[in-house]
Amino acid sequence: MSDNHHDKEEKKMYNKGEVITGIVIFLVIFAFPFWYNMGKAAPVPQPELTEKAKAAKECIEPKAFMKTEHMQILNSWRNSVVRDKNRLYINSSDKEFDMSLSNGCLECHSNKAEFCDKCHTYASVTPYCYDCHIDNPKEK
Repeated sequence: MSDNHHDKEEKKMYNKGEVITGIVIFLVIFAFPFWYNMGKAAPVPQPELTEKAKAAKECIEPKAFMKTEHMQILNSWRNSVVRDKNRLYINSSDKEFDMSLSNGCLECHSNKAEFCDKCHTYASVTPYCYDCHIDNPKEK
């Protein structure tokens, strides 16, 4: 009976090595993409402002806010204008703006390839703004 018990212990020890080897191989394969791509990220694009945007020196909200929240603002503007017929936007500094992509945003940010597309390509997003707002059409 003790010989049988001894054989089980030896087998357990043998399986332990295979398990550890399997875990190590799994971790190496799992972590490989991280090691391989370390330091190879594309640089963050710097959107180019038009002369009109440079002259304005400010957007409807602070730059940091606009970088992260511009799509949410545009979505709320669309809903407000189309559904509620409200075209007045009051920013965080109590300044008033007309809610208009074509007659507002695209007045300063008309260089789509150099301003919008650089960041959208980098972030792998495809906004649908230009499905309707192509070549900066003027709203009536």
